[in-house]
Amino acid sequence: MVGYDDVVKSVVELLKKAETELGEDVVKAIKNAYENETVEIARRNLAAILENVDVAGKLRVPMCQDTGLPVFFVEIGRELCLDFDLKRAIAEGVEIATQELPLRPNAVEPLTRKNPGNNVGDGMPQVNIDFVDGDSLKITVLPKGAGSENVSALKMMLPGQVSEIPRFVVEVVKNAGGKPCPPIIVGVGIGSTFDGAAKLAKKALLRDITQMNEYERRILEAVNSLGIGPMGLGGKTTALAVLVEKGYCHTASLPVAVNIQCWANRRASIILR
Repeated sequence: MVGYDDVVKSVVELLKKAETELGEDVVKAIKNAYENETVEIARRNLAAILENVDVAGKLRVPMCQDTGLPVFFVEIGRELCLDFDLKRAIAEGVEIATQELPLRPNAVEPLTRKNPGNNVGDGMPQVNIDFVDGDSLKITVLPKGAGSENVSALKMMLPGQVSEIPRFVVEVVKNAGGKPCPPIIVGVGIGSTFDGAAKLAKKALLRDITQMNEYERRILEAVNSLGIGPMGLGGKTTALAVLVEKGYCHTASLPVAVNIQCWANRRASIILR
């Protein structure tokens, strides 16, 4: 049986893992970019990123000073019975991790900018919950930094503008330039509602970035043709991947969200039973 303390402990370990270890798929993509890069300054930047990831893992320290906001995606099995406040347990785990890892206290009250110092407050950590088959609890954390989040965008397009979606994605990346610390991962949410499209775009970042379909690869090619390159200093690789998630939408609308992620696409998951 999954208990309150199990969740608290798991969240602490998940955050430690996500902040100090980069997924194999992301590391593989960065290595491939390095091997295929012909611009010297781009190669040096990619080499520095790989060294940074290696050192962070060995020293068990965050790979970026911006440890992000704690965003969680939770899948609850319909046969699982939880007799405690799941969101409270996740929040407690975040508080502990903030002190122990440590995490930079990024979460502030939006108007007063008051900082409680523990990354916990109204709506934070952000917990997205889905119910699935089975009797397990899957918790995934996606720490999201501000540099990439600040250049993300959403557009309420019209149904007749489906063919313009790739152009919009490229435009968002172009406007972002070097601000999100490229090479980036581009999450795209197509459909759903105004807020639903944004959630889809962020959820897309959880996927294996080495697995793209033809539609995604075409957009990626267009993005990389911009030549922004690693850290915005030029090169062949502006983005490592474009990942698209879709949802049914109203017949009269076409919401499209682009959630930019920096090279540090940090995420970690655990399954509890």
